[in-house]
Amino acid sequence: LKRQGYYVYLPILVGEKLDRAQELIKGLGGEKSRWKASSLKLGQVYQNLTGDMLLSAAVISYLGAFTGIYRDEIITKWKELCVKKNIPCSADYSLNDSLGNQIQIRQWEIEGLPSDSFSKDNAIISDRCRRWPLFIDPQTQANKWIRNMEQDKLIIIKLSATDFLRTLEMSIQYGSPVLCENIGEEIDPVLEPLLLKQTFKSGGVLNIRLGDSAIEYNKDFRFYITTKLRNPHYLPEIP
Repeated sequence: LKRQGYYVYLPILVGEKLDRAQELIKGLGGEKSRWKASSLKLGQVYQNLTGDMLLSAAVISYLGAFTGIYRDEIITKWKELCVKKNIPCSADYSLNDSLGNQIQIRQWEIEGLPSDSFSKDNAIISDRCRRWPLFIDPQTQANKWIRNMEQDKLIIIKLSATDFLRTLEMSIQYGSPVLCENIGEEIDPVLEPLLLKQTFKSGGVLNIRLGDSAIEYNKDFRFYITTKLRNPHYLPEIP
């Protein structure tokens, strides 16, 4: 009977698996058109990758300080140049589509980043740029976003404070994020090596010079600068 039960049970189990497999295949069959469309889109993205990355690098390097309208005008001219030079690029290019991580952007929005495309592009620029970002922030939206994003780890300084340099040195050594608030049009020259990321190795350890002293540079360190000025004029070395 035990043997008979085994042979009776096995066909039933296999039959159930076949039924489930058929249902799964039917369900996936409905996705065929979507998969085909996604495949065609990915192929087009691959073809346009060279031009899109060229445009993205140009946006990050040159357009961070400008308004959304002016950015769109310049990007349109750049796309025309790409077409003229036979460089493939997307007709509807956007920095968000090219370099944006939608999961990360959603997290930024939860942390207080405005949901408009201009703010998203600014966040991507600040995340991807090689120098420390300066936010022109008269409405303090960027300030609030940075505070929410970094939370309790964030060290807040002002250049008017007497101990700002000592606080900055400690933050660089321990890898703490720093927010320098409400700067004017002039920045203390002692910060120039930091703004330009002029690090060097000494004894196999990464260092940076601030003032008269060289301090160990922690790669986890992050530096944000904000100003409430609407139309500031800074020296070229400031991002």
